[in-house]
Amino acid sequence: MRILVIEDERALAASLRHGLMAEGFAVDVAHDGLTGLSLARLHGYRAVICDIMLPGLNGYRVCAALRADGVDTPILMLTAKDGEYDEAEALDTGADDYLSKPFSYVVLVARLRALIRRGGAARPTVLTVGDLRIDPAERRCRRGDAEVALTAKEFAVLACLGRRAGEVVTKSEIIDEVWDQAFDGDVNIVEVYVRALRRKMDIPFGVRSIETVRGAGYRLVAARA
Repeated sequence: MRILVIEDERALAASLRHGLMAEGFAVDVAHDGLTGLSLARLHGYRAVICDIMLPGLNGYRVCAALRADGVDTPILMLTAKDGEYDEAEALDTGADDYLSKPFSYVVLVARLRALIRRGGAARPTVLTVGDLRIDPAERRCRRGDAEVALTAKEFAVLACLGRRAGEVVTKSEIIDEVWDQAFDGDVNIVEVYVRALRRKMDIPFGVRSIETVRGAGYRLVAARA
């Protein structure tokens, strides 16, 4: 799941990016309101974390502009300001939730996941492909009755394929969803994660479910022997 952090405190932005990546998110970062607004309009993020006090364009105006454009991405507002009027203004401009600094990182992640669940109602809570069950909310994968232990990045790649089960997904499309905007490596890194997924969720069960479509990409299908 790809999210956007708009935060001008670079140390905090870097800390959020590092922590959220460890949780399995792909994270883009903007350090001013204008850049953040441009990125939020350009990409289909699952959620936006936005500071209120930003250079160029404050968080209230970023939020209001996105809502005026019809962008319904869930927005969690962060601010050093504290008070019911600040919270009311954030919510009135279209934010979905509000968290004052300093905040608990555990609470931030819990609220972020709750926003994504509510904002992603058009997508199934649990992705089912044959006997494979992929639960993005719990970040769990099961093959039949067996739990399949995956790293955060492996799960993100699998969920990307699961959301488009039966379709061919290119390496570039997987990179766009699973890795952040700062990624400048080789797209063939996707092959490494596909091989790891096959070792964990296909080979031990004597089945094949991730097909390689030569010259195009990968396709997740119901398992076959």
